[in-house]
Amino acid sequence: MRRGCTILAPESSSSLLAARPWLSIVGIGEDGLEGLGERARAAIAGAAVVFGGRRHLELAAAAITGEARAWPQPFDTAMQAVLALRGQKVCVLASGDPFFFGVGVTLARHVPAAEFYAYPSPSAFSLAAARLGWALQDIETMSLHGRPLDLVRPLLHPGRKVLALTSDAAGPGALARLLCDEGFGASRLTVLEALGGDRERLSGTLARDFALTGIDPLNLVALEITAEPAARVLPLGFGLPDELFDHDGQITKREIRAATLSALSPRRGELLWDIGAGSGSIGIEWMLAHPSLQAIAVEHHAERAARIRRNAARCGVPGLTLVEGKAPEALKDLPRPDAIFIGGGGSGTGVMEAALSALRPGGRLVANAVTLEMEQVLLARHARLGGSLTRLSVDRAEPVGRMTGWRPAMPVTQWIYRHQ
Repeated sequence: MRRGCTILAPESSSSLLAARPWLSIVGIGEDGLEGLGERARAAIAGAAVVFGGRRHLELAAAAITGEARAWPQPFDTAMQAVLALRGQKVCVLASGDPFFFGVGVTLARHVPAAEFYAYPSPSAFSLAAARLGWALQDIETMSLHGRPLDLVRPLLHPGRKVLALTSDAAGPGALARLLCDEGFGASRLTVLEALGGDRERLSGTLARDFALTGIDPLNLVALEITAEPAARVLPLGFGLPDELFDHDGQITKREIRAATLSALSPRRGELLWDIGAGSGSIGIEWMLAHPSLQAIAVEHHAERAARIRRNAARCGVPGLTLVEGKAPEALKDLPRPDAIFIGGGGSGTGVMEAALSALRPGGRLVANAVTLEMEQVLLARHARLGGSLTRLSVDRAEPVGRMTGWRPAMPVTQWIYRHQ
């Protein structure tokens, strides 16, 4: 103890066990019961009901004395069957580490931590890193199990290593095709199958030479990224090249986009409204800044909405939410945002009012104007509410006959407002 400071001893594992939570979550590997500790095996044996996938229940069959229940199809993310047994001794079986892309995460959304005790085993990522000799803290890990392959695109940087858990036997081949399509065909893939069990197998190939067959549905793919000269690399930071987006000219240009996203100041876990999204570039780059960020693109032109979907997928953020409709009507009932972007040629009646009323305290609104009419709207808002006004202009070198000169782009007036 230091003067003026009381240090409390952390709750020990023995006191947690003494509390005897009703729910046990046991991570089990391909080595089955042999890979589990005594307490994990006892948790399985002492449960009145044991939930798990069919493979998990087979691996643990010798220890199960109660009722074995396979997960329903489709999977119930609300965990109603488990919650209905609250107070009884229940065990849930999971793959490896239940809290690394596992069912433990889903359960913890519905069950307080004091009501369960978890017994993790090595995750597939840990086993893969051990087999390959890779430093787990220095590489990217992701689950593509039941999720779009497009999520891997932002991680495709030359020289980087990625461990990706797939959904089934077709996953490695689909990853190889995506790499080839985007200019990463020289990347090396190692397919690691049924890690930790008797069927474990490692197979290596280049993406462009992929011809592996008979792949176990339980697999993980290790990627060593090599980029060809024309590879479609999504760089870090704001201001992706305009050519990475499909657009009809309705796009916040690269330099202005970088300044706009800097003004929006994304923070982990926040939600952005991109009103009049055009190509979707602002919302897409917002989400690329960190996996925890979410964005809603609002666009009423059907063709542009289709472009937004394509751009979001090709830029690795297929989770971008698209609302097809015209503001302010389309803004009703949307989750309250932490930041809002309104650009650039103008906005309909009531859009600014709806946006400002929806913004969370401490949230940021950034509006760009390229028309005199929209600029007047921003000048009036600035005079009434404060914030900051900035005039942004960009000149690009272009041919002038046989020589080169500067051609100015349309200047942009940008209003930045922080809601109190």
